[in-house]
Amino acid sequence: MAPPVIAVEALTIDLPPQAERPHAVENLSLELHANEILCVVGESGSGKSILARSIMGLFPSPHVRPSAGRVLLNGENLLAASPARMREVRGTRVAMVFQEPMTALNPVLTIGRQIEEIIEVHVAAAAPLRRQRVLDMLAAVQLPDPERIVHAYPHQISGGQRQRAMIAMALMLGPECLIADEPTTALDVTTQAQILTLIREMQRDRGTAVMFITHDFGVVADIADRIAVMQSGRLVELGDAQQVLGAPVHPYTRALLGAVPSLRPPGARAQFDDEPALLAADSLTKSFRSGGRLFGGGMRVVHAVKNVRLRVRQGETLGVVGESGSGKSTLARCVSRLVEPDAGKIMVGATDFTALSGRALRSFRKKVQMVFQDPYGSLDPRQKVGAMIAEGPLLHGEDPGRARERAAELLELVGLDPRAAERFPHEFSGGQRQRIGIARALALEPDLLIADEPVSALDVSVQAQVLRLLADIRDRLGLTMLFITHDLRVAAQVCDTIAVMRAGEIVEQGPTGRIFAAPQHPYTRELFSAVPGQHGSVGAAPPNLPPVH
Repeated sequence: MAPPVIAVEALTIDLPPQAERPHAVENLSLELHANEILCVVGESGSGKSILARSIMGLFPSPHVRPSAGRVLLNGENLLAASPARMREVRGTRVAMVFQEPMTALNPVLTIGRQIEEIIEVHVAAAAPLRRQRVLDMLAAVQLPDPERIVHAYPHQISGGQRQRAMIAMALMLGPECLIADEPTTALDVTTQAQILTLIREMQRDRGTAVMFITHDFGVVADIADRIAVMQSGRLVELGDAQQVLGAPVHPYTRALLGAVPSLRPPGARAQFDDEPALLAADSLTKSFRSGGRLFGGGMRVVHAVKNVRLRVRQGETLGVVGESGSGKSTLARCVSRLVEPDAGKIMVGATDFTALSGRALRSFRKKVQMVFQDPYGSLDPRQKVGAMIAEGPLLHGEDPGRARERAAELLELVGLDPRAAERFPHEFSGGQRQRIGIARALALEPDLLIADEPVSALDVSVQAQVLRLLADIRDRLGLTMLFITHDLRVAAQVCDTIAVMRAGEIVEQGPTGRIFAAPQHPYTRELFSAVPGQHGSVGAAPPNLPPVH
């Protein structure tokens, strides 16, 4: 076998003294060869991203530094390289695609200018030649209309297009090694499938060595040649993809695989046909307008929700699925009155929710509560957890002593120690913060709980815990839920009925078992066909899936 492109030898990276463990990465050794994709998997905090950044020489702080081992690039120890040498290496020999392109790209420079800078720094070339190379690379990563994209700013293109631009930037100078750090985590299934296909094709065409960091075993099943499993900074399993996925040896690997939601829905929980509708939305419409003469262009109108009709019966969980931009979150915010619909009617029980305003609206809001997607951004960092949970009841006139007692009870209900009431959000993990968000939403004893992508930012094992928690609370409290997600595996396990949204409209709706067994609309079938890992040993494909025409 040819020598590896990257060889990590007994690498140890220290954490600051106050950290929860002494090492971010401990005594880790692995190799990455040309023309292969090595997937590095594990939960948040397992050391995956620190490993990737150590190869790039991008350590997150002065207190996180390697204390032992070597990182060899074709025999050259990158840990001993000078800053000037690392600047030469980055982009030309090793390049990285970051997880969140919106923060990795400069918002005040056009896409073309940012990619062109890579050439300008490393290669002597005239401006017209640089621009043509950028256009050629944008076309190579299958971006539509490269002439338009090259003049666009990051906020003017979609998330999938931004990620393609990041890949174009990383591959611009033909590096021997490409590191992709969770490049598909924030993307919906169809865009994710396109990005995975693109990375695989570019890797094959160029013979690039690819290290792909992810916690999604569906993605791993689709693209990995070999798999490295990390837990708490240690490498616990390493082998061929087929062996690791089909016959995992380490208990941690087996636990991760066991936590992946199946695409087969469990048996129907109950029949809701005879139950009254707790939520009824009719002709719900919402549009957004942007641009105009202030920005030198015409008015742009986006119809986010178009004449949507929904019925959610008492005790039922309705899942709304679709790609990013399909209108799911706007629908949820209209139903919760966080965004005012342009037209339509929302009935919650016997009350016309859209007709309420002022004090009547504030009083009725406690019946409709929301769990938000981002457990980091949705909690006030300056408030203790107990005060945050008690705040809603206090605003609605609850006795302060009873509100504090209720906060402690809810923390226990969501699986946290009641003493957590005296701590701040930053002292908790992402999964724990999402539990706090659920407790806060339940504090007002709502009739309808709206969950907007509540597990999309979580690791697969934490995701499984939160899904079990939501199902348990729903059953114990008899909650009615509107569950927004782009993950069909999650929808299969949680939802009684499914509504599929595309471009603001519901194109298919019905019981979960029927939708997953025999989807009718071409768009629904397209979503199913894009789910990663469904044809391997990770999860199960829906039975009798019709072909996509």
